[in-house]
Amino acid sequence: MSSYYDIDAILTDSQKVPCTFELTVPALGYVEGNAGQDIKQGTKVELPLWLGSMLAISQPAGSSPLVTLDLPSALSPRVINALKADPRTIDLRALAPHFYSLGSLMLELFEEDELVDVMTDTFKKRAAEIADQAHNPRGALGEGADFLRGLDENERQLFRASHDSAKAVKTWMTDVKKK
Repeated sequence: MSSYYDIDAILTDSQKVPCTFELTVPALGYVEGNAGQDIKQGTKVELPLWLGSMLAISQPAGSSPLVTLDLPSALSPRVINALKADPRTIDLRALAPHFYSLGSLMLELFEEDELVDVMTDTFKKRAAEIADQAHNPRGALGEGADFLRGLDENERQLFRASHDSAKAVKTWMTDVKKK
């Protein structure tokens, strides 16, 4: 569970997701840039995740939900297939700076067993590469630079922790040898 003041959680909740209005809503056209007009049933709009999920779970008395929430483009079938092929070649940061956090929030709303498996496998494979890059600074400066630029925020934290621990072990080993 994240803190109310966690900037990463706030940024994840503000990620835009596609929504389809299931009801006509009077005078809400400003959401799609048409001030003073109605949003018609079937209109597709990208809303922040926090708003889209609230509208998707709220149901006016005796009717369907206001909107249907769809998976964002960062979790589209095309991206999932690319992650299955080789997750280390995908620039997750370009898809969504908080890719794993977005995926986990979407999995709270959707039952997507395949998505769970793909994201877990992606994190495992990329974590091994991240650890390798963190322990081998020459790789991070050369061939691994493009990979490191594509890390999402969780992976960047993992890289920092792994890099700092490698430095701490080297320092400790040098101190032990001096004694």
